[in-house]
Amino acid sequence: MARTPSEFAAARAELLAEAPRGAPLRAALTALADEWLSELVGDTTGVSLLAVGAYGRRDPAPGSDLDLVLVHQGRSDIAALAEKLWYPIWDSGVKLDHSMRTVDEAVGVASGDLKAALGLLDARHVAGDPALTSVLRTRIHEGWRSQAHKRLPELIAATAAREERFGELAYLLEGDIKEARGGLRDVHAIRAAAAAWVVDAPSERVQEAYAVLLDIRGELHRTVRRPTDRLMFQDQDLVAERCGYGDADELLAAVAGAARTIAYSWSLTARQVSRWVGSRKRFRGRPAPRRPIADGVVEQDGEVHLSADADTENDPVLVLRAAAAAAQHNLPFAPHTLERLAASPALPEPWSDDARDSFVALLGAGAPLIDVIESLDQVGIMTRLLPEWQHVRSLPQRNALHRFTVDRHLVETTVQAAEVARRVDRPDLLLVAAFLHDIGKGFEGDHSIVGAQMMEVIAPRMGFNPADSATLRTLVLEHLLLPIVATRRDLDDPLTISRVAERITDRGTVELLRALSVADGTATGAAAWNEWKAGMVGDLARRVSAVLSGAPLPLPDPIEPHLRTLADRGEFALDVQPGVGGFRVTAIARDRPGLLATYAGALAVHRLDVRGASASSVGDMAVTTFVVATKYGDPPSWAALRDAIRSALDDSAGLEKRLAEQEKTYATVDKVVAPPWVSLRNDLSESATVIEVRAHDSVGLLYRLARVVADHGLDVRSAKVASLGAEVVDAFYVVDTAAARVTDATKLAELESALIAAVA
Repeated sequence: MARTPSEFAAARAELLAEAPRGAPLRAALTALADEWLSELVGDTTGVSLLAVGAYGRRDPAPGSDLDLVLVHQGRSDIAALAEKLWYPIWDSGVKLDHSMRTVDEAVGVASGDLKAALGLLDARHVAGDPALTSVLRTRIHEGWRSQAHKRLPELIAATAAREERFGELAYLLEGDIKEARGGLRDVHAIRAAAAAWVVDAPSERVQEAYAVLLDIRGELHRTVRRPTDRLMFQDQDLVAERCGYGDADELLAAVAGAARTIAYSWSLTARQVSRWVGSRKRFRGRPAPRRPIADGVVEQDGEVHLSADADTENDPVLVLRAAAAAAQHNLPFAPHTLERLAASPALPEPWSDDARDSFVALLGAGAPLIDVIESLDQVGIMTRLLPEWQHVRSLPQRNALHRFTVDRHLVETTVQAAEVARRVDRPDLLLVAAFLHDIGKGFEGDHSIVGAQMMEVIAPRMGFNPADSATLRTLVLEHLLLPIVATRRDLDDPLTISRVAERITDRGTVELLRALSVADGTATGAAAWNEWKAGMVGDLARRVSAVLSGAPLPLPDPIEPHLRTLADRGEFALDVQPGVGGFRVTAIARDRPGLLATYAGALAVHRLDVRGASASSVGDMAVTTFVVATKYGDPPSWAALRDAIRSALDDSAGLEKRLAEQEKTYATVDKVVAPPWVSLRNDLSESATVIEVRAHDSVGLLYRLARVVADHGLDVRSAKVASLGAEVVDAFYVVDTAAARVTDATKLAELESALIAAVA
């Protein structure tokens, strides 16, 4: 007698509560369902119950559907029979995806529907007549093979569309384990291509990677309330613990490593399928011509091969020449070519000029570098060329700024650097620095300092002379200097420029750092880089270069004539001009305490992000200029902003009320964030105290900070606001009523406490 739905549900719940993770759990879930469904079908003749999907492959997750096909031979009572099967499953609470077909109907559906065909390729007999299952499986596989020249291109197109939608699993902070590129679906696609007898079945490495993702998916389903295949940030720590990883970083590294193995295998499969399809359209007896593209390297049939006279045993530079040729010609390696290159001899230390030149040529190839590095990495060549690569390989960066793992970020930065390499005097140093600027990540301590220490070994090993090695060390050590100073310090303060010039002592290195900053920021993503930051970095680099050339420290930009004319009128005015990455909004009013706070509050109410601020004066009129960008949507009505500021100057109560309402509206959920950090320093400017605040962004934050400064009787001479994802770094140059720095320790302590309270 078959178990009742409640008994099956109870047995399943007990299994999920007690069963081990991984393959044993999947086997237990499969066996439990098989036994129950066999009981439900009983000894009914003329039908066969097939499992498809994850259940058919014997790799179900706790939240997977029971994906079933009831096959029959034209029974008139099939609907009634199916209801006796489907209803108990629904009553058990398990999700069900079902269909009823005759063999001819199932074959017909598969011939016209790719998804149905892929499902039936994995069909597995569960209960009923096994002969009926055998007939259906035979016809499905025969039809798939006979139509492979049509169906496999459909499969490639469908996979590409899916991957375009879901992205690359290896480089996503919250990727879909099933659907993204490198996910479970790609292994299913490889198996489908193998079922057509066009390619080999998934390799052992791919099967191991597949099992890693299955294990993680299983524990993800057991962790979240509603089963999902997307590994969300808030679930990663618990899933890591359940899967036996040390922390979420280890979990994401495992996901990335598995996904990269699968994605690489699918790319080889897709290429092999495309060549097979193409070969059917041309005369098979005529081999594709071989075209030399480098010493010992040829192109044939759209792939990189080694020439007949290539010396793989005695030519250690061959691997770099082949890699550079592949990247420069935007060609993939033939799989057997990679295998031969992986067995080539190690490079002597230091590298020869030919080896170093080939390496630089590889780095300068642009976007094709990405696939070439991935190919080299998959067969272990990258860690042989650069042993330090192993530590950053698939190393996750769990913050909102970065899009990629550390190793992929290094490659993406190099791609961006290649676009500007011809504009610098030493493109080779720029490309190598871009490729290695974050090589120190993942170790204890500041990654820039650690990376610089590593460059003291890496650069001489690559054959760079002492002077070039020193420059590379400086580029890695100081790769964040220009963006940090440009977005957090007053560039009109002479001390700011002189401090940078003391650290970077030649103009060539300044120019290399500027190009590296642009490449690094662009590769990181929109949250870390924009036109405004690029403009600020360029401005700082020009000022420092001018000082290093012997020119005097640049003076602050004079007030523009039209702004001076407005100030001379002695009335409030608001001037708006388009600027880099947003707008430049200049407010002119009689100087008084709290002006910056008033302006900041009005800008926040009108959904404008402040990215920078500076102040000057014409007589008793304060001229305050803001660099702003719209938070979302279209720019506000500038007339409405003008009216709001004018009203707030007369009475700030209304502005504070609107800010409070807006903050309440957007504070809908609690966020777990790091505590704010406040610093007050008198050594960063000769004439002002520099306040730096790092905190989680929120509505009206700049207003609250500026209000605290005003309440303590201080005047803001200039301000810089930098957004880093959901975090902000605000810097204020402030002076007291005597236009001097704040030096009283008690006042500094009180100010620090008040600022922390304002952002807590």
